[in-house]
Amino acid sequence: MPDNRLSTLISEEAIQARISELGAQIRADFGSETITCIGVLKGSFLFMADLVRAIGGDVRCEFLGVSSYHGGTRSTGVVQITQDLRFPIEGQHCLIIEDIIDTGLTLDYLHRMLSVRGPKTLKMVTLLDKPARREVDLTPDYAGFTIPDEFVVGFGLDLGELYRNLPYIAVYHP
Repeated sequence: MPDNRLSTLISEEAIQARISELGAQIRADFGSETITCIGVLKGSFLFMADLVRAIGGDVRCEFLGVSSYHGGTRSTGVVQITQDLRFPIEGQHCLIIEDIIDTGLTLDYLHRMLSVRGPKTLKMVTLLDKPARREVDLTPDYAGFTIPDEFVVGFGLDLGELYRNLPYIAVYHP
């Protein structure tokens, strides 16, 4: 049943095409090196699954559980780690995979937290970048799409744990 509160912002086809481009670019930048991909849960899981396949070569998958929205439509600015990495990242080429960068507070916190663990490199990729809401000086190394200041759902992004399963990105109109 159609949900009249949603309007498509980025199609499934456009997402998949961009993920293929990002994967090729990341693999070219890292060469044949093993990449430890660190997915920020829960929102990045769909993007990460498709991206690691697009990167190809040797990849390790790790996950960080993070909460900063706590069920609302705006980041609270308070980052809570709900699941830490299971393995050390010292000396590894690491790629933080995020679904969206909004205020930048979460990713800034994660980058600082992971940097002290001694990775060989630590880069960031996001499917969606919303620079209009940025509160910290942060630019991802790789970004899928720059979007306007709208609340979006789909392709892993949720509202109250709903809409994650949409194969596209939609603007949510309350």
